[in-house]
This record gives sequence, C-alpha cells and structure tokens, in this order.
Amino acid sequence: MSNAVRQRLLNGGRSTYAVALVVALVLLVAPFVLGTFQTSLLIEVLLFGIFATAFNLLYGYTGLLSFGHAMFVAVAAYAAAKVFRSVAPALGFPDLFGGTSVLATFVLAVVVGVAVATVLGVLVGYLSVQLEEIYFAMITLSFSMAIWVFVNQDIGDSLGIGVLSTNGSDGLTIPYQALGEVNLFGLKFTFMNIANYTAYYFVVLLLFVGSMYALWRIVRSPFGTTCKAIRENPERARALGIDVTYHSWMTFIVSGAFAGLVGTLLAPLHSNVNPGIAYWTFSAEPVIMTVIGGPYAFIGPLLGAAVYEYLRWFISQFQVLEAHWQFFFGAILLLVVLFFNNGLAGFLAWLRETVADRLGPDAAADSGPDEAN
Repeated sequence: MSNAVRQRLLNGGRSTYAVALVVALVLLVAPFVLGTFQTSLLIEVLLFGIFATAFNLLYGYTGLLSFGHAMFVAVAAYAAAKVFRSVAPALGFPDLFGGTSVLATFVLAVVVGVAVATVLGVLVGYLSVQLEEIYFAMITLSFSMAIWVFVNQDIGDSLGIGVLSTNGSDGLTIPYQALGEVNLFGLKFTFMNIANYTAYYFVVLLLFVGSMYALWRIVRSPFGTTCKAIRENPERARALGIDVTYHSWMTFIVSGAFAGLVGTLLAPLHSNVNPGIAYWTFSAEPVIMTVIGGPYAFIGPLLGAAVYEYLRWFISQFQVLEAHWQFFFGAILLLVVLFFNNGLAGFLAWLRETVADRLGPDAAADSGPDEAN
C-alpha cells in the first residue's frame, strides 16, 4: 500500500470519527433545543433506527426478507403495558422502591417485553427458517397477522385468560402514575410526560447507543461473517459445513429480541398500545427504511429511519401532500431503487470516494514524490 493511499484511508477514518462526534453532540443537546413534539419525533427516529437495523440483520446480512417483524414489537409492547397496568401494582413497587418505583417498573417492563419477544422469536423462527425466499416472507407475514387477529379480537379475554386480554381494538392505556414522578437519590424529575420528554429521551438514547453497538459487534463478529456467507450463497455455505438453518434461526431470534426492545420503549412513549402496532403495514416500515437507507451498510437502516420519519412529518405539514402521502413515498422509493446503489448509504459512499479521487492527486503532489508513489 502506497503512502498516499494509506494517508487517504487515515483521513477517511478521521472524518468518520469527526462526523460521529458531531452527531453525538447534537443528540446530547437536542432535547434542550428542540420543542416537545420534535423531541418525541427524534425519540421515534432512534427507536425505528434500532427496529430497522435489527430487521436488516435478517435482510441485509442474512438474505431473509421478513414481512412480519411487527409481531415482535407488538407482543413486547403489550407485555410492557401489562406490567405497567397490573404486575407492578400487584408487586407493591411503590412501597418497596419508594421514589424509584417508576424506574423499577420500567426496567421490569423492558425485561418482560424483550423476554416475550425472544420466546416468540424462538418458536416462530424455528418454523420460519425451514422455508426460504418468498415462502419465508409469507410465513412471517402469516404469523404477524395471526398476532394482529389475536390482539384485535381480544381472543385472550374470550378464552377467559385475563393475562392475555388486550382490550380489543381500543388497546391498553398505560396509567400516568406508572410513568410519573421519580425521586432518585434526591434528584426529582418526571420520567414521562407529554409536555416534557427530556428524561425519557436520555433513557432511549442510552438504550439506542447500547443496542446499535451490540448490533454492530454482531455483524462484525465471525457470526456476522457467517450470516453474510449465507446471504451470498446458501448452497456454498452448506458445502463449507455451515448449518444454514441453525444460523438463520439464531439471527431471527436476535433480530426479534431487539425489535421487542423497541416495542417496550414505544409503549410508554405513546401511553397506549393498540392492534395497529401488529398490522402488516407496520411491518412494512422497517423494510422501506432499509431500502431507502441501504441494506448493505450498517448505518443504512438508521439513515433510512431518519429520512422516513422526518419526510413523513414534512409531508404532514401540507394538506395536499398529506392526502396522497403514499404516492410521494412510492415515488421516492422508486427513485432510490433506480438511481441509488445501496440507498443513501451507497450514495454517500460514492460521493465521498468521488471527492477523495478529485482531491487525491493534488494531495499526493503536495506531499512530494515519495508520497505520490
């Protein structure tokens, strides 16, 4: 490797760290600058960033297209709502934990929600990964719609199983007391309030950073390399001794667990969980986000989530555009597929390489003959 190429790679790494630092600073100061609504919108961007990245663990890295990932978000959200409504008061958290009972309830809700989503991933994943390509996509969609029917028709109540009751189309409302005031070692603040999302924003930001780092380590691990081998050629992977079905199953479980985490965090944000969160259109959102952002770049789904959410908000500001927002999204998706190689992430990579190529000869000439060779 020539010194000029090495220097360009070094400069590229420095620019990446610089961008990451700027983004981190922006996220830290955002809730103090943005209004209440924009803060809640940013929270949704972070959550859907996790959701789309978890989905892409299956699609972009393993080559499995799931049309039913909403089921993990839904079961986790309903499980968390049940904890907020019923389990926590029955355990006597207010008396046991005092001013930190809200945080204790929240932690329990997250743990229970993720556990339920993981169990669902184990069961549904085992059956789904027996199939491939369009058949895999269809069976995941079928399971997701089965969950939607279950919660929409409140089958749990019909069977007389109270813990599985979902209150039908009205959904479950999370009481304000479960998300109210916190007294943490003398520090008093409101955990969740529609007039002030600051505390909850930082909780979501912390979990967002942890989740994205965990997913990044997974895709950079030998397991992630195996997933990419399965994506590129499942038959050759089998010939190399890789258990394709088992690795696909494990990927499905991990992806479902992170999607479940998103469900547990969406429930308090909206203070309500309804069957719409399990409908097939909700499963389509991470697919669209991933295609817009780019499925073959780790940061792609996050970029797609940000563009999707903010573009959706921008369209809603104009009545004419809002009436036909599906048309505009369809047009944007078509443009991305036709003219962007690997979505926005691919376009940004191409733009960066183009600028580097144009600046490269000048930089090499300035550095002297040794640097240029």
